[in-house]
Amino acid sequence: MAFEGFDLLRAEISDIGAVRPVGRVFEVNRGTIDVSGLSSRAALGDRAVIRCQSGREIGAEVLTLRRGAVTLLADGAIDGIAMGDQVELLGQTGIAPDDSWVGRIVDAFGQPLDGRPLMRGAVERSLRASPPAAAQRRRLGERVETGLSVFNTLLPLVRGQRIGLFAGSGVGKSSLLAKLARGVSADVVVIALVGERGRELREFVEKVLGPEGMARSVIVAATSDQSPLVRRRCAWAAMTVAEHFRDQGKHVLFLADSVTRFAEAHREVALAAGEPPSLRGFPPSTSHSIMSLAERAGPGLEGAGDITAIFSVLVAGSDMDEPVADILRGVLDGHVVLDRAIAERGRFPAIDLLRSVSRSLPDAATAEENRLIGAARRLLGAYANAEMMIQAGLYAHGSDAQIDKAIAVYPDLDQFIAREEEVDTGASFTRLAEILRL
Repeated sequence: MAFEGFDLLRAEISDIGAVRPVGRVFEVNRGTIDVSGLSSRAALGDRAVIRCQSGREIGAEVLTLRRGAVTLLADGAIDGIAMGDQVELLGQTGIAPDDSWVGRIVDAFGQPLDGRPLMRGAVERSLRASPPAAAQRRRLGERVETGLSVFNTLLPLVRGQRIGLFAGSGVGKSSLLAKLARGVSADVVVIALVGERGRELREFVEKVLGPEGMARSVIVAATSDQSPLVRRRCAWAAMTVAEHFRDQGKHVLFLADSVTRFAEAHREVALAAGEPPSLRGFPPSTSHSIMSLAERAGPGLEGAGDITAIFSVLVAGSDMDEPVADILRGVLDGHVVLDRAIAERGRFPAIDLLRSVSRSLPDAATAEENRLIGAARRLLGAYANAEMMIQAGLYAHGSDAQIDKAIAVYPDLDQFIAREEEVDTGASFTRLAEILRL
C-alpha cells in the first residue's frame, strides 16, 4: 500500500514541468487567438494557458497550425486578452484515472468537483485511445440483470453491448439512465454528463442516482456553460476512465448523457477550425467523432473486461433521421426509443417497444423466451394498428381473434413494460408468460 502511495505521488510530481515553451498573442479574432513563437513546438490538440496582463489565466487548445503562428480556441470567455499576453504551451494532456475515483465527481480534466481532494492515478492515459483490435475482441457476453422487466425480457442487454437511448427533452431519459445505473449488474458505472444544466448535477447525484448508485459510480461532468472544448473532452475523459477499469478485467457500465451535446460541441470546435458544415450544419468529421467514441466501448480483448455502453441521444421532434441519431443508430447494437405520447399518459419508462430493438436477439434468449418475445411484439403491433378504431369505438369484438387478444392483454402488457421492482430475468419471463397466457 505504501509503494502504491509513492507511485501516485510520483505521478503528481512528474506532471510538473521544469521548462515549458512560451509564445505571445499577436491577434485576436472572433473567438480564436493567434499566437507567435510556438509554431515549431506546438501540435494539434496541445493544451495551453493564456496569462492575461490583468492576472487572469485562460485555458486553451491548439486548433490549427501554420507557418509562424498557431491558432488557439479558449476554454472560456476571451474578454481581457490583450496583444502581447504570454501563452504557455502545456503539451498533450490526458487523464490519469485511479481506483479511488469510484464514488467521486470529476471534471473533464480529472479534477474533483465534490470539494474533496483527489489523487491522480499512476499512469496517464490518452483521451483519444484506439479501440481494441477488431479481430481480437471477444464476442458479446452473457445477459446481464437490469432490475427492469422490459430490459430483462423484451429488450435484453448483454455484457459488452452498446445501445442508444433516443428521446426528446423531458421524456424521462435521465431517470431511466439512473435506474440502469442502479440496477444493471456491473462492477463499476462511469457516467458522462455532457452539457448538463449546472443545477441538475447535484440533484442527479443525490436524488436521481442516490447513495446506492453513487457508491459504485464515477461521474465525469461538464456543464452547459463551459466551452465546447471542455464539453467534448468530457465524453472522451469518461470513456478513458471506463477503459481504466475495463483493463483491470472489470465489467463497466458506461452511460453517456448525451451524445447529441458531444456532437454539438464538436461542431463548434470544428467550425472554429475552418471545417465546412455539411450534415444539417454538422461538419463531415462528426461521423468519425461519434463512431470512434462508440467503438471504444464493447467487449474487450481476452483477459480484459467489457464496457457495456448506453448512449443517450436528444431527438428534436422525435426525428430519428436527424444526423446524430442516424449516425449512432447505425453503429450500435440496438436502440431504445422513448415516446412523448407514452410519457404524457403517465407510463414510465416511456419506451416505444415497437420502435425499439436489441441486436443481442435471438442469441441472448432461449427458444422459449424468443417465442414469448415474438408473441408480445405481435400483440402490441396488432393493438397499435387497430388503436384508432378501438379508441373511436369502431372495432367490434370478434372481428379479429388477434386484435381481441391484444385488447385483452394490452393493459397488463403495458404495465409490465413499466415494471421496475427487484426482479430477475427468470421472474420477468414468468410474469410475461402469465400475461400472454402462453
